[in-house]
Amino acid sequence: MSASTALRPAPTRARAVVVPGDSSVEAWVAEVAALTRPDAVVWCDGSAAEKQRLLDGMVEAGTLVKLDEAKRPRSYLARSHPSDVARVESRTFICAERAEDAGPTNNWRDPALMAAELREVFDGSMRGRTLYVVPFSMGPLGGPISQVGVEITDSPYVVVSMHVMTRVSRYVLDLIDAGQQWVPAVHSVGAPLARHDQDVPWPCNDTKYIAHFPESREIWSYGSGYGGNALLGKKCFALRIASVMARDEGWLAEHMLLVRVISPEGRRYHLAAAFPSACGKTNLAMLRPTLPGWDVETLGDDIVWMRPDDDGALRAINPEAGFFGVAPGTGVDTNPTAVATLSHDVVFTNVALTDDGDVWWEGLTPEAPEHLTDWTGANWTPADGAAGRPAAHPNARFTVAAAQCPSIARDWDDPAGVPVDAVIFGGRRATNVPLVTQALSWDHGVFLGATISSERTAAAEGTVGELRRDPFAMMPFCGYSMADHWSHWLEVGDSLNPALRPRIFQVNWFRRGADGRFLWPGFGENSRVVAWIVDQLERGRGLRSDAGAVLSPVGLLPAPGALDVDGLDLPDGDLEALLDVDAGPWLRESDLTESFFAGFGDRLPEPLRDQLEGLRHRLGH
Repeated sequence: MSASTALRPAPTRARAVVVPGDSSVEAWVAEVAALTRPDAVVWCDGSAAEKQRLLDGMVEAGTLVKLDEAKRPRSYLARSHPSDVARVESRTFICAERAEDAGPTNNWRDPALMAAELREVFDGSMRGRTLYVVPFSMGPLGGPISQVGVEITDSPYVVVSMHVMTRVSRYVLDLIDAGQQWVPAVHSVGAPLARHDQDVPWPCNDTKYIAHFPESREIWSYGSGYGGNALLGKKCFALRIASVMARDEGWLAEHMLLVRVISPEGRRYHLAAAFPSACGKTNLAMLRPTLPGWDVETLGDDIVWMRPDDDGALRAINPEAGFFGVAPGTGVDTNPTAVATLSHDVVFTNVALTDDGDVWWEGLTPEAPEHLTDWTGANWTPADGAAGRPAAHPNARFTVAAAQCPSIARDWDDPAGVPVDAVIFGGRRATNVPLVTQALSWDHGVFLGATISSERTAAAEGTVGELRRDPFAMMPFCGYSMADHWSHWLEVGDSLNPALRPRIFQVNWFRRGADGRFLWPGFGENSRVVAWIVDQLERGRGLRSDAGAVLSPVGLLPAPGALDVDGLDLPDGDLEALLDVDAGPWLRESDLTESFFAGFGDRLPEPLRDQLEGLRHRLGH
């Protein structure tokens, strides 16, 4: 079977694990080249010389601006087309054989119909361009949790970004030749050039497809050159396709950060945490503790793959090699570690350019420079910002190697991964959800993950108090039915050694008082919550004998005095408000949860129905 099965009728087997390689990668590349008709085919080797050639070529073509070498060594700025600035969820498809396997939270398309559409748009899509073959590994090459793929693209920007975000190497082809399963991924900006056409700095197409074929493990992306639409190792492979692989093979591919927490006694704990956008994820990934004696090391900022080991523990790796982070809001006050990471060897996209050849974005510094060139290439002053025109696009990005993060763990890329001690879920809730809660059981923890939500707090965003659901922070990224994803988590939990199974927690840094102010200072002070989580892990191991938690209807909460708030000078009543559980609002939220669950029909796992009923019972209903 050819690897490019997406352009042929879909196989009839459900959940078939297709291993592209019945014919060689070379034959697959030839097949895609025959369809897309590029002027040249280049096989990438992942070398520094290759990356620099591509960077120099993009500077010459106007795609990149070289930043001042003294201020930002070996760094560049890209400006995308204004129509190509973010993920395109409405054009992201899961082409499972059956609609019910994609589930109600995904855009499903019939695989045969999608194949026909793709063949039409990819026909001749690379004329006048170079087809690059990018063999890459997600995770360390040859590691027991790692996976490999090959991306075909006609964008040098994508090739350079894949150099940073994955392990690009010709060695991947040796692994495939030896029989390793691989994911074929095809990308085109969809902007063919006739013989005398003048190219543009950022080619793209108004028509876009980001299509995933779960059964054949394929990805086809057309029309966008930006971010996760085009860097197909990231959300497309590492989450949407990998989540299906993980379901079929008994592991987990999750939208999570990964950190190591080191206690004052030198004991090490590993935490994986899922947060929707704008909920403090990057801050926790690069946390600078304010509590004396505590340390946090970064292992990953966005994606975690977790696989049960022979002892029944859950071992995790960060499958990525770099950070593709949102720049606006990342500042010297909010996340100094991230800012230090960006001191050199960075590709910035859609940030502003300073007059002296550096970059700036909203939130980088308290005050904006007096003059900038904005993300569109236009002049910008603080008056423009006051009028509502930002200098950087709100989704402006940086692409940087994880290894240059100051807080990165020395063994962050150990192929064997690390044992996960705790899983944390977080949302952005102004009400109801306490600062920190420990789940009563694994099933209860899955219930907490399934009900992650953020609360709308301004009329401009929609109805005040409305909950935006993002279960497991995977709503846009799960490659199959979300209800089946919850069932899979329950099954993985059952497969683990109960003594080694991670404990599950929920946090909420964003609870507000009646006057609208935040009750918790956040940022580095979140280390106090992390310390309580570690204390609870130690109590579970018999390393502490004091009572650290009290039972509430929603889970275990810090006992009086167990959460270290010395030196915070919290106003009277704030800590009590942060941990308050009011039965009335929680019963109303239970009704909303029941309505949300109803959308999944009979695929909703029975244990989650039981957990909802258990919550109502504990609330006195």
